[in-house]
Amino acid sequence: MSDFSGDAVSTDLEALQLHLRSILASVPDGMIVIDEKGKILAFSAAAEKLFNYKEEDVIGADVSLLMGGHDEVNHQNYIDSYLETGKRHIIGVGRVVSAKRSDGALFPIDLKIGEAKVGDRYLFTAFVRDLSEQRRNELRMQEMQAELVHFSRMSAVGTMASALAHELNQPLTAVANYLEAARDLLESDSENAREILHEALDEASRQAVRAGEIVRKLRGYVSRGEIDARSVPLKPLLIDSIALARISGDVGDIPIDKEISPDLGGVLVDPIQVQQVVINLLRNAAEALIGVSAPRMRVSAIPGPDAFVTVEVCDNGPGMSEEVRKTLFKPFMTSKSQGMGLGLSICQTIIEAHGGKIEALASAEGGTCFRFTLRRDTASASS
Repeated sequence: MSDFSGDAVSTDLEALQLHLRSILASVPDGMIVIDEKGKILAFSAAAEKLFNYKEEDVIGADVSLLMGGHDEVNHQNYIDSYLETGKRHIIGVGRVVSAKRSDGALFPIDLKIGEAKVGDRYLFTAFVRDLSEQRRNELRMQEMQAELVHFSRMSAVGTMASALAHELNQPLTAVANYLEAARDLLESDSENAREILHEALDEASRQAVRAGEIVRKLRGYVSRGEIDARSVPLKPLLIDSIALARISGDVGDIPIDKEISPDLGGVLVDPIQVQQVVINLLRNAAEALIGVSAPRMRVSAIPGPDAFVTVEVCDNGPGMSEEVRKTLFKPFMTSKSQGMGLGLSICQTIIEAHGGKIEALASAEGGTCFRFTLRRDTASASS
């Protein structure tokens, strides 16, 4: 009876191994099995094509061999942190990361990780899908959208410039005419020249004031901004903003913790303008993290204060001095050699046009937090 049982177990193990080999040979996405130390235990045929490694070349190697960017350094920290705390960063969640082929070339992948406990050991299975073609298509779409937006803005600027020139032409022409008449009157011996000169200068002054009013109205219009505010769910808006920042390459593969309250409801915003703010803040954070060994960012959103929602974009960079913080939102104030210093000023204009406020604070992570508020759609929140 025991011999038969042993034969049955042996047969079951052989069948299981054959089944596993067939899975590794046929699964369409790359499949990699690692242990809790990050050592590669199995490597599918699709993974061989994806990374340009043979299975025998990577079995037993550390999985960091296949990773690019910051994950190459941090992956074991992720595993150790999960084993100690149970807090998941990637496991069961999935994210877009950079992978590395045998020739060192980096490419984007969609990474999903599952876990299994065998006795007192953990095994982790990674499913990898190449996003290179999808990323190229997304970038092309982004470029086309950017060109359309640029064309739209240039058309709007041209229309505004034409209207401004038309509005200013009359008072400025009048000013020039009155001043020319005043000059001629200065050379006149007419008895009433002084009275006429006084009237000409008064008219020139009035027309100059009129021109100034036109410019002030235009400035006020631009400063207030024209927003197409409507109720928009905030969480998808923030997730899309992070994705757009990654697609454009500004944020790269820096890990971003998302702490977004699930009960936020909608906010009353122009979504394109708010996305512009979030993307700009993420870009600034990424630039502040250049040279940081273990960079991280955090995007959070919570209800309050009152009828507002508070959004934060934080980094664990070197931070900034109080003097720099005081001038951050002033136009043309920048520490970048190629920057114009308008990004944060525009962010402030957009947020204030939405009725909110934006500020820069020291981050608990040791870097900088940009915090801004948006009006909640109380109707959507109550429903």
